[in-house]
Amino acid sequence: MYLVIKALHIIFVVTWFAGLFYIVRLLIYQREAHEKTEAEKSVLLPQLKLMSKRLWYGITWPSAILTGILGGTLLYQVPVFLSQPWMILKLILVILLYAYHGYTHVLFLKSNDDSCPWSSQTLRIWNEVATLFLISIVFLVVLKSATNWTYFGCALTCITLGLTYAIGRYKKARNS
Repeated sequence: MYLVIKALHIIFVVTWFAGLFYIVRLLIYQREAHEKTEAEKSVLLPQLKLMSKRLWYGITWPSAILTGILGGTLLYQVPVFLSQPWMILKLILVILLYAYHGYTHVLFLKSNDDSCPWSSQTLRIWNEVATLFLISIVFLVVLKSATNWTYFGCALTCITLGLTYAIGRYKKARNS
């Protein structure tokens, strides 16, 4: 039964991340729709809000909940994982990921009220935070105790800088 639960856990992690990546993209489109003509805005905003609502409540939230339940079940079945440093760090990252999810929910609600204070550029940066969580958690799970924490930190810093650079380049390309 352990492997079935593990497979389901991985499936819901994948759908959760898909939802997290796509919801912020939809929020970017909503933000940018406000800059369109009234005719375009009157068509785009209701459609984007409907898509966001369906994604958020129909896929992303259920996936986040099921990921937590299944992950907790796996830890219950193999409690020795809780004594391993990689798992402790993974759980810290997962808690931070749920905080990210929670704040994304705030952004989702504000976007649906047309009161999101963030620019599309800031939302693009926010979208990449999920990428950093994904990379970190996957490497921790795959490498486990073979992780060299110095290299791990350096690699994560390089990835962060690379993403920041790429976002800046994309902004310049869009503005030119």
